Amino acid sequence: MPELPEVETVVRGLQAVLPRRTVVAVAGVAPEVTVGKCILAVRRYGKFIVLDFEDGMLFVHLGMTGQLMWSSEQSKFTRGQFFLDEGVLRYDDIRKFGKVFWATTYPKRGPDPLEISAGDFVQLVQSRRTRIKVLLLDQGFLRGMGNIYTDEVLFLARIHPMTPGDALSKPKLLVLHQAIQEVLAAAIAAGGSSISDYVNAKGEKGSFQDHHQAYGKHGKPCPRCAGTLERMLVSQRGTTFCPKCQKL
Repeated sequence: MPELPEVETVVRGLQAVLPRRTVVAVAGVAPEVTVGKCILAVRRYGKFIVLDFEDGMLFVHLGMTGQLMWSSEQSKFTRGQFFLDEGVLRYDDIRKFGKVFWATTYPKRGPDPLEISAGDFVQLVQSRRTRIKVLLLDQGFLRGMGNIYTDEVLFLARIHPMTPGDALSKPKLLVLHQAIQEVLAAAIAAGGSSISDYVNAKGEKGSFQDHHQAYGKHGKPCPRCAGTLERMLVSQRGTTFCPKCQKL
């Protein structure tokens, strides 16, 4: 947390206020190299928020508890501030797992799940023997997915999290590709999932947590078959699934 939908929501909020603003001063973890430079655009790259400048890019990774807000009101968790010619961009992070850095090249990541075609997705997955949940969480394989939305899309597609990628048929992978598009689009429309500290660029919480079908619901009835949702660890990540709907 935050994952692709949360980052996309923050980016869309900042796109309305940051382009054409100039950085006049910085504090905390905000890089000095940005001072005096104009923000050209705001984009998302996987789980990164990217601010484009003429000679480079500012990357912000929110980690587990990071928040990037258009606000001048500091908190005890404020780690960095960008003072602009109009307004203040503030970075808060309770647990300090996030990152803010300047770069001229992109971190190496896989394709974006909202941009990859169904055909390319099928080929990519079928070329790997790795368990499907591990694949979807691997940012080098596909950038932007995380634990919440991986549980949700696998539940929707009726795929067991431990299924090897190369064991999935083309029709099943087409269903999975569609599930990824549907879940991520719905989550973005709802402003993301606010389970712990996530808020958008205005400090507002998302509401997609109210629509989760699987994530964090182990021990509760499956919303599809009324069986009991179970929890297991996959690569040390808590994973909720339905043993009846998602057979291995």
